[in-house]
Amino acid sequence: MKVMVTGATGFVGRELIKKLNQKGHEILVLTRNPDTARLKIPVHCTIRAWNPEKESLPVGLLKGVDAIINLAGEGIADGRWSVSRKRKIIESRVLAVRRLVEAMAGTDDRPKVFVSASAIGFYGDRGDEFLDETSAKGEGFLSDVCQDWENEILKAKELGVRTVACRIGMVLGHDGGALAKMLVPFKLGVGGNIASGTQWMSWIHVSDLVNVMIHSIENSAMNGIYNAVNPNWVRNETFTKTLGKILKRPTLLPIPQPVLKLALGELSELLLASQRVKANKLTDTGFQFQYPQLAVALKEVCDHKYHEIELEQWVPQSIEKTFEFFKEAKNLEKLTPEFLKFKVLKQSTKSLEEGTKINYRLSLHGIPIHWQSEIIGWEPNHKFSDVQVKGPYGYWHHTHEFEKKNGGTLIKDRILYQAPFGIAGDLLAGSFIRKDLEAIFNYRCKAVEIELGHA
Repeated sequence: MKVMVTGATGFVGRELIKKLNQKGHEILVLTRNPDTARLKIPVHCTIRAWNPEKESLPVGLLKGVDAIINLAGEGIADGRWSVSRKRKIIESRVLAVRRLVEAMAGTDDRPKVFVSASAIGFYGDRGDEFLDETSAKGEGFLSDVCQDWENEILKAKELGVRTVACRIGMVLGHDGGALAKMLVPFKLGVGGNIASGTQWMSWIHVSDLVNVMIHSIENSAMNGIYNAVNPNWVRNETFTKTLGKILKRPTLLPIPQPVLKLALGELSELLLASQRVKANKLTDTGFQFQYPQLAVALKEVCDHKYHEIELEQWVPQSIEKTFEFFKEAKNLEKLTPEFLKFKVLKQSTKSLEEGTKINYRLSLHGIPIHWQSEIIGWEPNHKFSDVQVKGPYGYWHHTHEFEKKNGGTLIKDRILYQAPFGIAGDLLAGSFIRKDLEAIFNYRCKAVEIELGHA
């Protein structure tokens, strides 16, 4: 199946792309910035530029597309809800869907199914009320956003396209979503209930969420609105205690409601709303959750010790020639941006092999750094890893894999790293480190294209 995905560079989108690739689907990604997208999309696939705020979707891009999965939208919790930010939150969702539906209306070559994100924010703050897809719209900004969003989504049904809107709950996963901001204070032992802790939380593990979306495109019986939440909702106090127990940290410092409202303004309703959302309609389709229990889901997330970057790049070269280039340590200088002032100083063996140690010198934000790495997992023409022995990170493990594909070579990189100084380093510099690494690997991709991108 050929699947078009919007919003693929986000937390959920990255996991969705990986799962679609594993299942053998052909993937077409639409994104505002293809250059940065390839660093955030973990598999090699077709990427096309499209900015729904500035242009209609070219109808030709729909040719041969069997399914569209739409995840486009500004981050709800990325900042206080100023007037301008609220406008961006609404327009980024509504306009993207409107453009997609308009493109479908402009051609007879329409996809068979259109799946789009929505959110359980539709229901508003409902206390202990049980909520299903027939429940009335709630009150507040998020309820209004979701209503406008779904009004546009369901217009695809009028074109004869099977349409599924997924009302998504709080998404739990590694290196993103709600937990990305919650884990640091909890790891520091200053986590606690939000306000009274009695509000209901409807959640879903990111792996289950992407499986819901793939289930939606593969199951022709699905049509309409579905709650994409785990059936085992919990109160905030239970969530807090469970997370603290897994992290082996106290959870004695609640955040009073007035403090939360003062700090976040209207955004605080995202954390204070009580939503006890049922998933019966979803489970009735035969969908089974991989992480049905909160403790299991949170443990899976918390067991990830390292931050992760994954990317793939295809070059029209033989696997032998590609590996030959990467096994020369001096070529690292060609792949590293000038601002790092990167220099290979010495290598413990004449050529790269298992156990080779390499010493480098670089400058990061004006700070001189000496780095030593060791080569492990040496499999000529297929795979090797470099691990930090001495250097700026708390942990660094970079695996390079090479695979024959389409008459060339698919280069796969997987980087696992930790910020220096542990949790404190993450808190103070985690986002800056991530941005630096993305800039470095963006340069690297372009340099590889120059060196190996021509047959």
